[in-house]
Amino acid sequence: MSKCISFTAYRDWWYRYSFASYGLRSVLTDLGEGTVMHCWVPKNHRQTKPNLLLIHGFGANAMWQYGNLVRQFIQRFNIYVPDLLFFGQSFTTRPERTEAFQAECVMKVMESHGVKKLSLVGVSYGGFVGYNMAMKFPEALERLVLCCAGVCLEEKDMEEGLFAVSDLDEAARTLMPQTPEKLRDLMRLSFVKPIKGVPSYFLSDFIEVMCMDYVEEKRELLQMILTGRKLKNLPKITQPTLIVWGDQDQIFPVELAYRLERHLGENAKLELIKNAGHALNLEKPGEFAKHLRSFLIDSSSPSFASKDDNDDGDGDHDHLHS
Repeated sequence: MSKCISFTAYRDWWYRYSFASYGLRSVLTDLGEGTVMHCWVPKNHRQTKPNLLLIHGFGANAMWQYGNLVRQFIQRFNIYVPDLLFFGQSFTTRPERTEAFQAECVMKVMESHGVKKLSLVGVSYGGFVGYNMAMKFPEALERLVLCCAGVCLEEKDMEEGLFAVSDLDEAARTLMPQTPEKLRDLMRLSFVKPIKGVPSYFLSDFIEVMCMDYVEEKRELLQMILTGRKLKNLPKITQPTLIVWGDQDQIFPVELAYRLERHLGENAKLELIKNAGHALNLEKPGEFAKHLRSFLIDSSSPSFASKDDNDDGDGDHDHLHS
């Protein structure tokens, strides 16, 4: 069945159709020296609207991770949704694997479209890239949302048992699943209530479409965010920052959220979403969108919405990411 009809490929087509219907277009930008980045950009950029950059994490391409959010925010922002290098249609032949290089490439894409000021949402690995953009381009980044992004992790955290995985190899096998069993492990770690009983042929289809490309390069990306990392070496960013975290995150435990809040001090506000795991943007899309709306639209200063002002929102579990 999977050889004839690919549910994943159909879903991907549906997202492409949806993004186009929202007023976005798919653009490939050649940055030179063997680097090409794909990005969804507005068909008609409106100077009267602020710019919002949505950066994805590991897993499926950016459309799968931000489809719901684009639909809700497209009327208020010029939205840009890139595929990071080695995801979707983006790639490089250069040897760099740091999140700093990813940040530089994303900013070059923004500049190629005339974007000089923007707010940014970064989910998980996308938060690492977003944090680097805030460091490198402080004049361009106005506001920052970091969702389940363990930027304050240290290399010793792995050795001391903070994470559900014991080493880099196990992390890579989980975050880049090559078998249905490993994909089930990822779902279990990403969601508080993962969908059960998904047939193996559906999982194999997802792996074949979404997880087979650039496996070694993605492993190198993981290695770069962990190796030699120390909190004392992480610069503090100055932009107003909203930290959003699932209180039951098993990939980047909530200790890293508190650590990041302490690191950033008065410029940051932490919002914990109850009964949510690492994929909270998919598991609790209503609450996630509410916090973003309060921070990006309703707030005109570094003041934040009350933690008690929560509503529930249950979401899809078929947009796997981390």
